[in-house]
Amino acid sequence: MPRNDRYVVPSPKGGWGVKGPGAQRSSGHHRTQVEAIDQARQIVHNLGGGELVVQNAHGRIREKDTIAPAKDPFPPAG
Repeated sequence: MPRNDRYVVPSPKGGWGVKGPGAQRSSGHHRTQVEAIDQARQIVHNLGGGELVVQNAHGRIREKDTIAPAKDPFPPAG
């Protein structure tokens, strides 16, 4: 089953890119991280759900989010 995950990554030329798993090139380039996150969230949702992984300006993971209708691998305790 293909992975629908998307990664928001800093672009070496400035701005932010949206990449799929194992992709060498971004599928989108944005001036702001917020714009890139919005596009990545929409792509994952349209593909049937998956993980959104957001990197900081240094390339370290700062945030992960499960986009519906994918199942959250770490559901809240309760």
